[in-house]
Amino acid sequence: MPALHGLRFAFGTLTVLPVRVSRWDRGAARGGMLCAPVAGLVVGVAAAAAGLVLLFLGAGPLLAAVATAAVPAVLTRGLHLDGLADTADGLGSGKPAEDALRIMKQSDIGPFGVITLVLVLLAQMAALARAYGDSWAHGALAAVVAATTARLALTLAARRGVPAARPEGLGAAVAGVVPVAGALGAALVVTGAAGAAGAGLGTRTALLAAGAVIAALLVAELLLRHCTRRFGGVTGDLFGALAETAATTALVLLSLG
Repeated sequence: MPALHGLRFAFGTLTVLPVRVSRWDRGAARGGMLCAPVAGLVVGVAAAAAGLVLLFLGAGPLLAAVATAAVPAVLTRGLHLDGLADTADGLGSGKPAEDALRIMKQSDIGPFGVITLVLVLLAQMAALARAYGDSWAHGALAAVVAATTARLALTLAARRGVPAARPEGLGAAVAGVVPVAGALGAALVVTGAAGAAGAGLGTRTALLAAGAVIAALLVAELLLRHCTRRFGGVTGDLFGALAETAATTALVLLSLG
């Protein structure tokens, strides 16, 4: 079943959950990237659950925020954060595309990557603490919407017309596999679902949740376009950077509610 292969691909490549990927062809990759928001939803629910458990045990919003931010890192083996750091190092190097890509493949993290990681994680935890401080439901909503939107950004980045920067790696495996109509359809579904989930906390939160998805995708799109011009296409590291960028943007906006 194509849908089952897509789900396996999404969970097997985007999470550490014990899901065996049985197909690695372009069709499975297409289904997997279309199902990426589903993997994000599961990650977001797990992240929210960790935060809520701490809240109900008497911990404050800050500890709940730390736990919520930690769960996605654990469930991805930190690959998205690593991709963010590598992309920051590549962009910050100021070198030509070939040299920048070589820097991104190195196992160590440079100063640009370290600074970016610190600021992004601080922003995520501060936003989550603010949301949890408002209410447990607001914090949980922020965690789920951010994680789902982060993976939705990958669906859009894998759309047709976006080339791969290298002939190998995850970026090459998924570059250009998603039809544009499918990517836009996924974006509409997630945006609508976020708004519907936020409606339980009021009209303003519903609009804020839907707006956070749209804003996060726009910011991720700006980064995608800049990096494809800079590197010549997408890489696995860039996919990680897009996910963390979208998640952070969504969290910051949802903390304003």
